[in-house]
Amino acid sequence: MGLSQWRPFGRVPEMKAHDLAQALERGEVQLLDVRTGLEYRRSRISDACHLPITQLTEKRLDSLGLDPERPVVAICLSAHRSIPAVRKLRALGYDARQLRGGMLAWWKAGLPCEAGHEDAGR
Repeated sequence: MGLSQWRPFGRVPEMKAHDLAQALERGEVQLLDVRTGLEYRRSRISDACHLPITQLTEKRLDSLGLDPERPVVAICLSAHRSIPAVRKLRALGYDARQLRGGMLAWWKAGLPCEAGHEDAGR
């Protein structure tokens, strides 16, 4: 993946917060939170895997055990770090999109979050 693919600008497929909440209830998608560890521990969507964008490599991604047959939604704070994450995931063959507006949109919609230590390996 070239350097231009890491730019946090441009268009990638997206999903709105309420649509994501419904897809999660139906078990249709899996989540990849690419924020820092501190951001992730403070507030995250339940069952999101965590891998900071600065550590997003194919090897680290493989260690998360994401199902390549299920769509992945990348999450960051404001939908900028998730743009290169989506590009990387798509380059690796995943059906990937980002949460439109990031966690800011999730919080604004009043959707549920959890906090505390992250689980190892998630």
